[in-house]
Parts: sequence; C-alpha cells; structure tokens
Amino acid sequence: MSTNNIYIISDSLGETANSLAQAALVQFPEDKFEIQKFPMVKSKEILTGILNSAKNKKAMVIHTFVDSDFSTAINEFCQAENLPVIDAISNVINTVASITGKKPLGESGINHNTNESYFNRIEAIEFAVTYDDGKDPSGFTKADIVLLGVSRTSKTPLSLYLANYGYKVANLPLVPKTKIPDEIFQVDPNRVFGLTNDVAVLNNIRRQRMIAYGLNPDTVYSNTDSIQAELDFATDLYRKIGCLQINVANKSIEETAMFIIESLTQHGLQKVNQNTQV
Repeated sequence: MSTNNIYIISDSLGETANSLAQAALVQFPEDKFEIQKFPMVKSKEILTGILNSAKNKKAMVIHTFVDSDFSTAINEFCQAENLPVIDAISNVINTVASITGKKPLGESGINHNTNESYFNRIEAIEFAVTYDDGKDPSGFTKADIVLLGVSRTSKTPLSLYLANYGYKVANLPLVPKTKIPDEIFQVDPNRVFGLTNDVAVLNNIRRQRMIAYGLNPDTVYSNTDSIQAELDFATDLYRKIGCLQINVANKSIEETAMFIIESLTQHGLQKVNQNTQV
C-alpha cells in the first residue's frame, strides 16, 4: 500500500490544520497517510525548502498563514507544481474582513496567548485531577459538572476533555451498596450527569483491561450479571437524583461532552466562579 504524504505548514503551531486533516483522514481507514508538521515557519527561505520537499514527495499541503504573502506563495507554488493544496485560514479571514469592513491584525498564534481563558482552562484541569474519582466530596458542590458512573464509563477522560473547555468537573465511581456522599444531593440535578453503558460493551472493555494487566479476564468485575447489577444500581440513583442519563456505549468522548454542554446551555447554567480554590 502506497503512503499518502501530507504536509502541514503554519506560522503558528499548526493545530488548526492538523485537526482539519485528522477529521478528514478518519474517513479513509484503509489508506495509509504520513503527516509531517512544520510549525512556526517565519522565513521565505525555510518555506521554500519545505515546499521543495513537498514537491519531491508529491505531498498534499495544508497551510494556515495569517500573512497573505506566505499564503499566496504556497498556493502559487502548489498550483504550478500540480500539488493538492488547502488554504485553511485565508479564505475565512478574508470573508470575516469583508463582513466587518475591518482589516485583520495579521498576527499569528493569537489564540494561543496566555489570556484569562488559558488560565481558566489550566485551573479547570487542576480541578478535574483534584476531584477525580470522588477523592474529595467537597468538590461536587464547587463543580460546574458532576459525572456519575460505574467503572469504565469514561468518567476521567470525559472530565479532562470538558476541563479543556474551562468546565470544572468532579466525578464519582458508583459501586453497589456503597454510600453516596451527601454532597451529591446538594448539587443542582441539571449539573449532574449519569453515565451508563451496555452490558456487552462493558464486559468486553473490562475483559480487555484485565488481559492488559496480565490477569484472568473472567472475574466478578467482568461478569455480565454483576455488570447488570451495577448498571441497575446506577439507574436507580439517577432517577432518585433526577439527573440526565447518558449511554456512552456508542458515543465518543467528544460527542458526550457536547451533549453535556448543550444540556447546560438549555438550562441556562453558567460556569461557576473560575477562582474557586482547589
């Protein structure tokens, strides 16, 4: 199988172009791709060298330059050499400029500056780590979002993903016959989300986890009857709380996170004070 080369070139980190490429490439699982990233390109000499390399490899070029001279140079080179090219930002900037009637700043990497939003994200990530797995029940009443769920329902990765959007998330693993912290019932039910899963999916996930640890996969932890009992316990709790229940069996972390954020928005719930101490 031949390799399809993709060059990502940017005067910043290149994250926008990389995300765009990754979103497209997952639609072609049977093909092989090699992505090479060239961030922080600031000189025409370096750009020329990169483009010549792309020419030699017959690579597809995806670029994000706020400097129109660089964008034009790349587009013209690729057109002359018959290389596929995607200008991932210039058209957007030009369209916004035409709508606003204003000239763009022309500064690269502005969205990566350490502004208030950046520090809020860092604070939210620290919060998620501090209050992961119910280590400190006081976190539930300080959180923007509380996640409940049995083992292997993606509570921790979902907490950290939401933290990158600035949401402070605390989560609690649910085990039948264990006492639920009183703080859970003090939280607005619209901020609480009960995660569940399908028995067969959980059985497979838990078996694979045990195998990865070199342990016997057939234990109470992976037993289907035990899993069903855990899910029933969780469902009963969600009903008692009155929170939204989400089955994550066929959902990605991103899908579940967007579902939660949309729910908060529908209920008019804002983020809590970003300066809450952990």
